[in-house]
Amino acid sequence: MFTGIVEELGEVVAVENRGDSSRFRLRGPLVTADARHGDSIAVNGVCLTVVAVDDGEFTADVMAETLHRSALGALRTGSRVNLERPMALGGRLGGHLVQGHVDGTGTVTERTPGDHWELVRIALPDGLARYVVEKGSITVDGVSLTVVEAGEDSFTVSLIPTTLELTTLGVKQPGDPVNLEVDVLAKYVERLLGAGRDARTEGVLDARTETAPDARTEALR
Repeated sequence: MFTGIVEELGEVVAVENRGDSSRFRLRGPLVTADARHGDSIAVNGVCLTVVAVDDGEFTADVMAETLHRSALGALRTGSRVNLERPMALGGRLGGHLVQGHVDGTGTVTERTPGDHWELVRIALPDGLARYVVEKGSITVDGVSLTVVEAGEDSFTVSLIPTTLELTTLGVKQPGDPVNLEVDVLAKYVERLLGAGRDARTEGVLDARTETAPDARTEALR
């Protein structure tokens, strides 16, 4: 579990195409300081498993599903990436609960500079708008952000100087893809409410099934 507070701006050192998967080697001296084989590190919001660690760099395999669902497939040697280690049990939750399971990719469509900040609009892929609410939380390329405005097919976020300087969001331009993870609580609530509706519907059908034979019997009498 992560918090969406980027610890380090890392760099892609090498990308090895393995047919239906890829192996990435990334530089991140801070996040690898205590990393071991099997540990997790979030790369642009995608939870990856560390395969090897060597001199401030780590290697991770990315399977086809992850390449398809996220924007990691667009990374090249030299690309900058947001890195975060999992939150330690008992640590401060600086952002919000982030799983590192990307729900889809959005696209930066507009940047509006302010005096000391920028307003960024991001287009949403189909099916995610219902989870995005004004003043709610969303993860963009691994960065925990607060939604300023939630539209039918896009949303806006405000980026403070720290975010602009210390994450990839400071250089993302219109047309660039970004990884999106919506608030997991919204997805659980939707599932539970849907299950409740299904149960009520089944109850009605069961009641109708139970009373129908009695009605037919009464008619025959």
